[in-house]
Amino acid sequence: MPAGPTRPGPGGAHDDWRGLIRPGGKVDPAALRSRAAEQRGPDAESQPLSESDPEPDGDAEPGLVRVRFEISRDLDKRLDKYLTDRITFMSRSQLQRLIDEGAVWVNGRACKASTKVKSGDVIEVEVPPPPPKDIQPEPIPLDILFEDRWLIVVNKGPDLIVHPARSHHKGTLLNALVHHFQQQGGGGKLSEVGGDLARPGVVHRLDRHTSGVMVVAKDEEAHWQLGRQFEARTVDKRYLALVEGVIESDADIIDAPIGPHPSKAKGMREKQVVRHDELGKPALTIYRVRERFSIDRQPSPGLPPPSPAGWAPGGTHSMPTPPPARGFTLVELELKTGRTHQIRVHLSHLGYPIVGDDMYGGRPLLPAHLTAGPGGLPADAGGEPIIARQALHATILGFAHPVGGQPMRFQAGLAPDFRAAIIALRAVARSSGVRNIPGATVDVESVLAAVR
Repeated sequence: MPAGPTRPGPGGAHDDWRGLIRPGGKVDPAALRSRAAEQRGPDAESQPLSESDPEPDGDAEPGLVRVRFEISRDLDKRLDKYLTDRITFMSRSQLQRLIDEGAVWVNGRACKASTKVKSGDVIEVEVPPPPPKDIQPEPIPLDILFEDRWLIVVNKGPDLIVHPARSHHKGTLLNALVHHFQQQGGGGKLSEVGGDLARPGVVHRLDRHTSGVMVVAKDEEAHWQLGRQFEARTVDKRYLALVEGVIESDADIIDAPIGPHPSKAKGMREKQVVRHDELGKPALTIYRVRERFSIDRQPSPGLPPPSPAGWAPGGTHSMPTPPPARGFTLVELELKTGRTHQIRVHLSHLGYPIVGDDMYGGRPLLPAHLTAGPGGLPADAGGEPIIARQALHATILGFAHPVGGQPMRFQAGLAPDFRAAIIALRAVARSSGVRNIPGATVDVESVLAAVR
């Protein structure tokens, strides 16, 4: 077994695992949910949740419950496959990510998903409890682009989580959809595929703070057919992002493998990086510059250049980051793979982080940033942000109808904060105008004019 960090010390209630395992060795989801609620306390449901649950001080994250398995015989199984048989409410890919994040130990040491378990091994896992299967309806406004008996296409707003997860069981897109279907008088429902993971109907996802077009399945067969298209990469996915710096090349391919951040320190578990080792998975993004905004000012001494989202064995950055030109760029992105945080990691890796993406070096866009004279601004320049979250919008989604087979293409208008950022930049910066780059398909003026 490869060397790795040892597990944290005793965790009190976290180590009281026996009541969480059913006869036969499977984790009891109801017992796990109850234990997690005890640890979080009575007010946990009302607390805001960031895109990834923040880790507290101490040795375990609130909402994570530690369970323990003792292997009594040789099974000739990989660790991830063994855990899939024991923690049945989590998918194999979810468990692999849990292992990558350092939340699984074999004999007290972190390990890989491919580790073979054997007789005498002791496996400990910090498991996030499953959300309730019954998703409650909530009257959350929806921007519906299309709906028929098989699917529904929506323009997801920013700050909206797609499905219940961990301690966040309310205020999600699925809660809104269940309410929408109820208002139709039984005229719709979510596909039951994924229901055991509290994500019925969810074919694909967007990050909490990423806005834009999504398709959700209402029928099991439609769900499987749409899922196959995403898996085969025949779905056309186009995004718009506003990045820091002026990108000089009109278009290019970003071919850089992505994997988990090598650090398991506080705040790093959810982060991804470009890494050139066995944990880096192929990732391919095509970018096309649609509009450049140049601002006449000197770089601010109070705003250091962002750290690139790249890592190579030995802890060194895999490539130098060029200092971005002063200004911003509106860029269209075409995804050829679907890695976690792929666009955010790739753009940060090139030295052009997405505006507002603080996880990967981006900063909120402030009015003062657009009116600075020579000398620039301090990092704490005042003013209400024009856009505070990551300026990333899933603009186009194209696929074949899962039943009829006819091509379908949807373009989603920008959220108000993203729209305000483009309008503000056009008002004060030197704009290149919208550029029609070969291969670009987003109608920039149309999505800018659309009212959500």
